[in-house]
Amino acid sequence: MIKTEAMTAFIAIVEGGSFVAAAKRLRVSKSLVSDRLAELEKSLGVILLHRTTRKLTLTEDGAAFLERARRIVSEIEDAVADIAERRGTLAGPVRLAAPVTFSRLHLGPALYPFLRQHPELALTLDIDDRRVDAVADGYDAVIRHGPIADTRLIAWKLASSRRRLVASADYLARHGRPANLHDLIGHRGIFYTHRGVSDWRFETENGPVLVRARPALVVNNGDMLRDAAVAGLGLALLPAFIAGPAIRDGLLQVVEMEHEPELEFIYMAHPQGRSPSAKLRAIADHLRQTFGDPPYWEG
Repeated sequence: MIKTEAMTAFIAIVEGGSFVAAAKRLRVSKSLVSDRLAELEKSLGVILLHRTTRKLTLTEDGAAFLERARRIVSEIEDAVADIAERRGTLAGPVRLAAPVTFSRLHLGPALYPFLRQHPELALTLDIDDRRVDAVADGYDAVIRHGPIADTRLIAWKLASSRRRLVASADYLARHGRPANLHDLIGHRGIFYTHRGVSDWRFETENGPVLVRARPALVVNNGDMLRDAAVAGLGLALLPAFIAGPAIRDGLLQVVEMEHEPELEFIYMAHPQGRSPSAKLRAIADHLRQTFGDPPYWEG
């Protein structure tokens, strides 16, 4: 008899590209993943994967079986979710990835009461500022701020996100307050690693305009972006959900331009081709309601 766990292991190996990645995704040992694949191949009587020291490749039989295995596992998960819905509950595992600062400040506080209301949900929330591969890493969805370049993902808007150009009073006293977009070129900028120095985009009557400043610091964490701006290292274009408290406390000043920074959004994005579960939709609806429109952090 073919077991669901064996098919799930096979899918995880293919999507993760290795036994180690599959074990991490499934939260089991590498040896157990290997055993489950061996069990599946024995049950089917075929080899599903060619193994070398450098990579894994699907055999012809493996490629043919993969899509059916995905459909079978997906159908089982949907059936379990449907039964839970009929009982008026949300149950089972959900795996999300989200950026560090937004999760600490807003996502976590929004999710905690939802999880209390639905105790049969088992949420795994991976907090990481790197751009994870939702498909290969096996996430049900990723939560992101700003543009999503991965065309394999379908994005749901959770909330709008306005960014503000900010600096400390000390920095502005030493370097002057820019009056227009051209003035920004001569200033020092603090940038987010995953966006790079091409991050400052402003809305104009002729469409979005990109402004480049001299990088003072490029870092991959929102808290450190804010702290570097407070320390007077340069100008930073920060979302209101990060900069708001520092602005209210007088640690940062908003630098007004003749043009507004380009409007962005908080998204939940799920892999294309997978039917999003009722659990995922319920989480998205809860987050939209909690964040508000406009979101509370822009008040």
